[in-house]
Amino acid sequence: MARIVVRYWAAAREAAGVEQDEVDAPTLAVALDDVARLRGTALATVLARCAFLLDEVPVGRRDPQEVDLREGSVVEVLPPFAGG
Repeated sequence: MARIVVRYWAAAREAAGVEQDEVDAPTLAVALDDVARLRGTALATVLARCAFLLDEVPVGRRDPQEVDLREGSVVEVLPPFAGG
């Protein structure tokens, strides 16, 4: 289990109601489930459309269940941007 930071941007920040959360999670999938449970359905809906960076590296199409986290990792939650 790793203590990590989840940072929210744009619509994700609005849905979460905070700039970031800290959670203990072994994988990206667990971290996302935890913050969705913590912050509610509005965030869960936005997360389904987001891209993620893990320590500044795009997660891409990798299965979140197979993305291992390590102590101190930072997950950036990036909603789709208009025109981008």
